[in-house]
Amino acid sequence: MAPQYAPSLRSRLPLVAFLLETIFLILFVFFVKIEQQHEQSGRESDSKLFISSYAEFQDVHVMIFMGFGFLATFLVRYGFSGSGFNVLLAAMAIQWAVLINGFLLPQRHHRREIHISMKSVIEAELCAASALVAMGAVHGKTNPVQLLLMALVEVTGFVVTQWILRTLLNADPVYSIMLLHVFGALFGVMVSWVLHREGIKPEHEKEKTDRRTGLFAMFGTLFLWMFWPSFNSALVGDYRRERGLKLTVIYGTYLSLAVSVVMAMSVSMLTSSKGKMNMVHVQSSALSGGVAIGVAMTAVHQPWIAMTIGFCAALLSALGYRYMKNHMLFAFECHDTCGVLSVHAIPGILGWFAHLFLRLASSESTIAVQFAVYHICVLLITACMSLVMGTATVSKFGGTQMKNLWTH
Repeated sequence: MAPQYAPSLRSRLPLVAFLLETIFLILFVFFVKIEQQHEQSGRESDSKLFISSYAEFQDVHVMIFMGFGFLATFLVRYGFSGSGFNVLLAAMAIQWAVLINGFLLPQRHHRREIHISMKSVIEAELCAASALVAMGAVHGKTNPVQLLLMALVEVTGFVVTQWILRTLLNADPVYSIMLLHVFGALFGVMVSWVLHREGIKPEHEKEKTDRRTGLFAMFGTLFLWMFWPSFNSALVGDYRRERGLKLTVIYGTYLSLAVSVVMAMSVSMLTSSKGKMNMVHVQSSALSGGVAIGVAMTAVHQPWIAMTIGFCAALLSALGYRYMKNHMLFAFECHDTCGVLSVHAIPGILGWFAHLFLRLASSESTIAVQFAVYHICVLLITACMSLVMGTATVSKFGGTQMKNLWTH
């Protein structure tokens, strides 16, 4: 039977994109300025700091557009669209994140102006990464207009969550923003659950992969794997008092990623009936160590702890991707195309547990109880906000039309 394609978006996408870009342009004209360094004495140190931060910005930039972009090509019938939609979403989400970060987070304000800096751009790209994680759950089931609106709502919800955590709980900005994996995954899974339509099978015809798409997706995995230490350490300060922590984060992330690759390949072979590696499992689970260590990185100071976190993250992620995806469809009627729940949410929550236990082990009893309550509140607020915003997204933006795309 010949496939039925979604109606033409010729009259929708250009109009929506033009209107959004016009609004962004007007907001940038009145509110956004480039941050300038005025102190002459610190010019040399500022130059070195800029060179270092720009290198990290390039690494994160490659991850967002090339890593996630190639990773989105694994479906045979959605390869070119997935890569193109990734670029569109990331470009739009970064602009919106710069604005919404400036409006909500007080440290960005300078006399009612948003001063854009290398750090603010990196934060915007991390917010965009959260939207791309959410996109993975509905991969192939939405058109670009719906993805644009979904990305804007997701970024807004994520930044609002950051504002709540930093304002009410005085959360560490580096720790709170690294919960982007948990927020994005739960947001996407909730959208996918609301969009569920009868007739979606565990092995749907549109989920087929082949060697060509698998090769391009593996390129994306390699880009993400190589630059993930910069992704985790980009917001850790380059100042002397924080330089030791930055190096610890880089080393710990690399070791955790190395262990997760080995475990992902081992579990893939053990769970295969033919005893062969499934590259789809490897592409996903090989990155789980970077996700988990990113949440726990400020509490990890020993190499063996980072390696243990990577070991456990890859084990849970590979087993979850192998068995949980189909059970989620049968038990909860939730179709997760890219398995973001196993790849991002579970390792993220594992990192949260590791961070909690490591802090409790190094604290006194009274302080430990206070930190445990605070830590639990951070996760609950993040999870609740993601689930609520995911449900609200579908109810506002054409849930009925979105349901028709996958089964046709």
